[in-house]
Amino acid sequence: RENAPHLVRNLPFVVPNYEWWEAPFYGIGLRLYDLLAGRYGFGRSRNLTREQTLERIPTVETDGLRGGVIYYDGQFDDARLGINLMQTAIEHGACCVNYAGVVSLLKSSDGMVEGAAVRDYETGNEYSVPARAVINATGPFVDILRKMDEPEVSRMIRPSQGVHIVLEKRFLPRDSAIMVPHTDDGRVLFAIPWLDRVVVGTTDTPVSDVSDEPLPMKDEIDFLLEHAARYLAEDPSEDDILSVFAGIRPLVDAGEGSTASLSRDHTLHISRSGLVTITGGKWTTYRKMAEDTVDQAEAVAQVEPAPCVTKTLRIHGYAEPASALAPEESYGSDALELRNLTARHPELARKLHPRLPVSAAQVIWAVRHEMARTVEDVLARRTRALLLDARAAREAAEPAAALMAAELNRDQDWQEQQIREFSALAERYLPSGY
Repeated sequence: RENAPHLVRNLPFVVPNYEWWEAPFYGIGLRLYDLLAGRYGFGRSRNLTREQTLERIPTVETDGLRGGVIYYDGQFDDARLGINLMQTAIEHGACCVNYAGVVSLLKSSDGMVEGAAVRDYETGNEYSVPARAVINATGPFVDILRKMDEPEVSRMIRPSQGVHIVLEKRFLPRDSAIMVPHTDDGRVLFAIPWLDRVVVGTTDTPVSDVSDEPLPMKDEIDFLLEHAARYLAEDPSEDDILSVFAGIRPLVDAGEGSTASLSRDHTLHISRSGLVTITGGKWTTYRKMAEDTVDQAEAVAQVEPAPCVTKTLRIHGYAEPASALAPEESYGSDALELRNLTARHPELARKLHPRLPVSAAQVIWAVRHEMARTVEDVLARRTRALLLDARAAREAAEPAAALMAAELNRDQDWQEQQIREFSALAERYLPSGY
């Protein structure tokens, strides 16, 4: 809220109560949550009557409903925050490069890491990048880099897969979310209003292989549908799913036990050669993770420590909080330039697809200002079109490719390849593929 208020909004969560003990039990627990949050909280929790619960969530299951408990938390746009962080880094002197990867680590004669060999994936060229400190901040892939450094090193993380399904807004038409404190496997389940859709999640499934595009499992999808049906008056079916997606949690490996009980806290590790690895953590602690990591990197590089300034640093796009995470509002201070682009070129105001909140202007903006190089960049990473509606996103690939080709000076073959590749990707976001 202090660094990037244009990406955050206050979101009410309701815990529906069906048993007599749930109101006092969850009410007391959430009041403790209020105390811990202190001035950083989004609002005070309170108990709701049955009527008040139905007013906030008219689609909740009414059979046996006694009331609810409401509490408040923040909702943010993770895709836009990632882009805005990159833009902020560039504004402060960083050189940010996408579509490049580490091939190997460079080491001095005494075995200390002193840089990386990097391949440009678009040209195939390789470059040596010297560095006084190298930070391994590759999320669930940290062990790959660690093995480049020390081939016999034991793994640092135990990956866990979390799956979400996206439904039409009619399943949760108001602005309040549902929180289910305890599912059959002991996890918390959420149904959350999100960009004019409803996202339901999550699962916790240990996985052995880490992939750029993790595949949801059929039983995970069934699990979410079954639990959502318990709390919604209309039972969602597989046909109602607009998109299904999975992510990998880089949980710190603590030996035996389920992934649900492993640490979500971040962990720093410095190898014998000086490679600084940061793993674990979550979006809500990203700034502190970065501060701790840079402090360690300063020590490895043997440079004079500088005070951290990010606690009060305004992220690119800083603007007053939006009332909702609408597509244009999430651009913050860039929204004016985006509107100016549309004013100069009215044809760019058109939507790529009637079911998607993405305009042609956003495609152009992503190419010119946000390093977008592929249709996937635009429809999955700069916007959330693929996650909002995979079928609609697949149909939007053709106009997106045409717009990008004109900006990037690409030919018809490039457009057709982009459409094919994105269409194949979109198939993986449809439940029919599992």
